[in-house]
This record gives sequence, C-alpha cells and structure tokens, in this order.
Amino acid sequence: MSNITPSRLGLVNGSGADDALFLKQFSGEVMTAFAEVNVMMERHLVRTITNAKSASFPATWKASSYYHVPGTELAGQAIMHGERIITIDDLLVSPVFIAQIDEAKNHYDVREIYTKECGYSLANTADRNVLQTAVLAAREAATLTGAPGGSKLDGGADMVTNANSALLNALYLAAQTLDEKDIPEQGRFAVFKPAQYYKLVLDDKAIHRDFTAGNGDIRTGKVFDIAGIQIVKSNHLPTTNIAAPTGSPNVPAGVTPNVGPRPLSKYAGNFADTIGLVMVPNAVGTVKLLDLQVEGEYQINRQGTLIVAKYAMGHGILRPECAVELTKTAP
Repeated sequence: MSNITPSRLGLVNGSGADDALFLKQFSGEVMTAFAEVNVMMERHLVRTITNAKSASFPATWKASSYYHVPGTELAGQAIMHGERIITIDDLLVSPVFIAQIDEAKNHYDVREIYTKECGYSLANTADRNVLQTAVLAAREAATLTGAPGGSKLDGGADMVTNANSALLNALYLAAQTLDEKDIPEQGRFAVFKPAQYYKLVLDDKAIHRDFTAGNGDIRTGKVFDIAGIQIVKSNHLPTTNIAAPTGSPNVPAGVTPNVGPRPLSKYAGNFADTIGLVMVPNAVGTVKLLDLQVEGEYQINRQGTLIVAKYAMGHGILRPECAVELTKTAP
C-alpha cells in the first residue's frame, strides 16, 4: 500500500514547522476573546507609550471673564494647571503549556478552549482594575484647587430591595450631579451588576412604550439608556472589600510570585456598599506599554509548546468630577 501525502494545516507555503500557522490563529482568538468580555477598554481614555514606566496626563481648569471698562488695559489671567501620573503595572501573563504527547493522544482540540480562557483571564483582570479605579475616582478629591471632586450618592436599602424605581431615581440624580459640574452629556454610561441591570429591565418606565420608544424590552432583556446614560452590564463592578496586599506592592505575603492573580494596592478599597457607577470616559485613564500579545515556543527539553498571552499596562484616576458612585448606604 502506497503512502498518502497529507495536507499539513500549520505549514507556511508547504514548508517549515508544521505548526507555524497555529500560533497566529491562537493570537487572533485570544484578542477576540479579550474584546468580547472586556466592557471598559473602549469606555475610557487609553494612551500607548514606549520605553517609560509612567505617563503624565495634564489637567487644566476654567478661564474667567469680565466686562471691560473703556480705557483700561487688558491683563491676562492665571489658569490653574496640574497633572495626574499613571504608572505601568507589572507584566500580566496568562500562560498555558501543551505537552506534545497529550495533544497527540487527545481526541479533541484544546487550543481553542485554552485560547478563550487566556483571553477571558486578561480581559477580566483589566476590566476589574479599570472599574475599581473608576469607583475610587468617584471618592477622590479634586485634581485642581476650585474644581469639583468625585461624587457618592447614597440610596439606602431600596437600591437592593426596591432597586428598579430606586435605581431610576439614582440615575437621574447622577445625571443632575454631572450637569451641575458642567460635565458633557456625551459619553455618559452606567455600570451595574446583572441583579440591578435586570431590575431596570423589569421597570415599566424604563422600557414602557408610553414613556420611551425603542429603549429595550422584556423579550430581549435589554435596556439601553436612562436619563441619557447608557446602561452597561458587568460582573466586574466591585461590590466587596478588596483589601490591599501586604508585603511588596505587587505580591502579598504568603503568595507565590508567579501563581494566581494578585490585586495591586492602588486598585484596593472597600466596595461592599457599591451598587453602581456612572461616569464619562475622562474619569480614568490607561497607559499601555505592551499591548495584548501572544508568544509561543516549542520546548524540546519539555516536549511541548509554551504559549503565553500577556500585556503591560496601568490604570489611574484622571478627572474625579466625571465619576459618580451609587451605593446602598443609608442617606
């Protein structure tokens, strides 16, 4: 019986390593999975830098005006200036190792599964860090003298037990708060956990056609915006006490440095009473040093392929006045 010529799916132009094309597919799927799960990356300011550990974001305040008295000389005015510094965190990695013998014996492809899990892991961490930063921004004092700081609106137990009408009222109050700070209406959005999001879906005023047109319905389980604020659902809104790690800034005492997620001190806080967050993109910023990347290498000494998804970025507060925290604390 003669041999058959196989068509190797991983070859480039029919030659070279037989898995050369597989990593590129893996890379694309990791990035797709990251984009599917992450809700915050497109909803705040992101800057990419090279060869630095931090980036400076300038802050300026308003100019004043006055009526001119004929004959008097026009003088300039001092406009307040400041800055916010955002530092890069440690390299965040999501590695997987696939033994060649295991992959040969296995009856189904694991690379697609691993791909999504790596993307989800990185996306979840980025989302949590940005959302924790945004809630902390709502608690932060003003960047400049004379400018407003963040806002915290306490709705009490009704935010949980009677969340539909209480959340509606809170959203309108948040919109009023931003209006009174001269924050633009464009780009406003609110983030809620699924429990509060679906209570808004069940609220008659939010989706009832007599009150609003085309704002979602019971069939799709969607509500789009309230008081001009886009409604976003995410499991990553912090609602627990996230303690600062002990020991070094990045590795808590007793934790093996290269195993498991570890929260950074700058993202820690007590979020046990947090119910929702209303903000505009200018509230927080992200600095990217290494964007989402995937590397892979067949290791002869280990007889398998190590694939690593990674990024290096940091998140920080920019304009506290652009964030409003909604809580279940008694008013």
